[in-house]
Amino acid sequence: MACALAALAAPVTVTLRIEGESSTIFEGPVTTDAKTIAKDSSGPHPCDGTNGGVSTTPGPTMTSALDDGSIVQGFTWAGTYFNGFDDFGIDRIGPDANTSTAFWGYALNYVPSQLGGCQQKVQAGDEVLFAYDFFSKTGLLKLTGPSSASTGEPVTLKVVDGKDAKPVAGASVGGELTKADGTVTLVFSAAGMQQLKASRSGDVRSNALSVCVHAGDDGTCGTSGPRRQAQVVA
Repeated sequence: MACALAALAAPVTVTLRIEGESSTIFEGPVTTDAKTIAKDSSGPHPCDGTNGGVSTTPGPTMTSALDDGSIVQGFTWAGTYFNGFDDFGIDRIGPDANTSTAFWGYALNYVPSQLGGCQQKVQAGDEVLFAYDFFSKTGLLKLTGPSSASTGEPVTLKVVDGKDAKPVAGASVGGELTKADGTVTLVFSAAGMQQLKASRSGDVRSNALSVCVHAGDDGTCGTSGPRRQAQVVA
């Protein structure tokens, strides 16, 4: 029966982001599906959304995304399976392990999940976040802005709390702080790709925003490039 149900599930691609104590452990697309996971001597155990009777049909989950991401990207994680909960507790991801006061937590599309990670199913395009010391954090920062900018010209980015879309003041982005409306204006002096994140004490750092910086109409970042003058043949 378990094999027959698993066959009904289909893999999906989500964006997995893992924010460690002092840095981002991983951020990028991960393809995941319903699976079984072994993390302690009691396993393996299903991790397919049917855990705890939450769903009758199997599918990919938050923790299956974490596990598949670890396999593909080479980071490790540790967990303990709890029979009464029928799910795994996250003990460690990468170098960061739980302490007596700091624990791993998770959110789906910036909403803290009320289910276990193997109970919470995911869909294509979802944003899956695991963050260290999650339960002491106030906000889940979300950074938005244009994907390209020209050197020497100001570009405006915005930081909000992903849980409620309220602007976040005082967040650091590219060495500048956001204003009361959550916006920050940056000027890039050199062409190239800029990887930006927002951070503020007491909040989970933001997603990465990639900004392609071009020097005017130089043919990079989707610009057409300088016009060439037509040659006149005598």
